[in-house]
Amino acid sequence: MIVVSGEALMDVFATGETPTGVMLDARIGGSPLNVAIGLARLAQPVAFFGALSSGFLGDRLLKAITTEGIDSGCTVRVDAPSTLGLVGLDAHGVPNYAFYGDGAADRRLPLAALDLVPAAEAYQFGSYAMVVEPVASTQRALVERERQRAVIAYDPNIRLNVEPDLKRWHETLAWMLPRTHLLKLSDEDLSLLFPGVDAGQLATAWIEQGVSLVVVTRGGEGAWAWTAASHVVAAPVKVNVVDTVGAGDTFQAAMLTALAERGLLAPKALRTLGETALHEVVDFAARAAAITCSRRGADLPRRAELG
Repeated sequence: MIVVSGEALMDVFATGETPTGVMLDARIGGSPLNVAIGLARLAQPVAFFGALSSGFLGDRLLKAITTEGIDSGCTVRVDAPSTLGLVGLDAHGVPNYAFYGDGAADRRLPLAALDLVPAAEAYQFGSYAMVVEPVASTQRALVERERQRAVIAYDPNIRLNVEPDLKRWHETLAWMLPRTHLLKLSDEDLSLLFPGVDAGQLATAWIEQGVSLVVVTRGGEGAWAWTAASHVVAAPVKVNVVDTVGAGDTFQAAMLTALAERGLLAPKALRTLGETALHEVVDFAARAAAITCSRRGADLPRRAELG
């Protein structure tokens, strides 16, 4: 079992103009929920730890969770609206977001809900739910509870239009580093947090602080991965890009899947991960992300699509 914690929301795309306004297409979204869906589609037992609204959008999110085969036993409902993320795409299919979520359900995950969270092999955290309150404090409590026993995976997935203060993202990363076994960042996140700093230098420093595996995704350029003993490069996967929505979430879900399938999703196993296995893991994740990029929106692949 893998438990994914964080926000579930509606991504809202403009699909065209009408005589009186615009047409909007609301789709299931939120980086952590995407990761959970990705894991379920890749045949991994997964639960979602997060808060949904008690309204019709919360109903639709819960339906998506259960339909995908995600365990909803630690998913709670609260009397608050659902966050909306308005998504615009540039000419290359790269998304930009505007979030409407102050006081929304995904930010109001109560500390008492920790009692619902089951034991698991790994706990996945990330995105803005780690930097807004009270959900951030609830998730930190879960990290503290489980970090000595299970894998803690973290993907900052920075959203400055939710929390514009980079200091808050830096503080969260600094708190997570000695508690994280698997750290995945995009090159965009890296350039926001540490402009001009060499990725390998950062990875070395983070491993010295306790991280077992550091991965930097580089979009169409592939990915880099480091352990204390190895550094591997995942070659880019050529694909006709429709958009990149959900690509990073797919990569994370696929990486966790590849580790689980090889019996490597454990703190000790990550610390001793060999170069061959590491190459297999990041290559698998890159192929999965490429499939998502070939489709509209966060339409994550199923296990049979990856051979």
